Amino acid sequence: MTDDTSIPQAPLPLSGNQKRKMKSAARLYAVQALFQMEHSSQTVERVMLEFEDHRFGATYDGDEMTEGDPTLFRNVMTDAVNYQAKIDQMTDRALVAKWPIARIDPTLRAMFRAAGAELVNSDTPPRVVIAEYVEVTAAFFPEGKETKFVNAVLDHMAREARPEAF
Repeated sequence: MTDDTSIPQAPLPLSGNQKRKMKSAARLYAVQALFQMEHSSQTVERVMLEFEDHRFGATYDGDEMTEGDPTLFRNVMTDAVNYQAKIDQMTDRALVAKWPIARIDPTLRAMFRAAGAELVNSDTPPRVVIAEYVEVTAAFFPEGKETKFVNAVLDHMAREARPEAF
């Protein structure tokens, strides 16, 4: 009889629910990473590596973090940086004239940049992007009015970026 423990096993395929959770986690991590980049002046590559190595699936105070979808995370991060000027301009147009993006909460700014990256350069339906980032907003601001604000701004941005989807 042979010992099967030395034979590498192929990973089990992920269920649809697991894939959705990983995508949601990747979006949350992207917002956190964009916030961190703004406050630490680290490069996008350095922050992505830090998150992939130390946040995805990590355990903090006994709580295990969800594994993020690395492809979506990298795409959102890269596109948020590459299209930042375009995304910020879209966000400014969606905000009240007296509130340019530079004056809003830095977490919300990171949220709009991450969501904007998906609106500008992905195949994800805009309504899914909006719903996902409104959910991420609720994680950061569980008792605030920010979710309605983010929903309205992202709806405006989505209609500008992908009018054919509405």
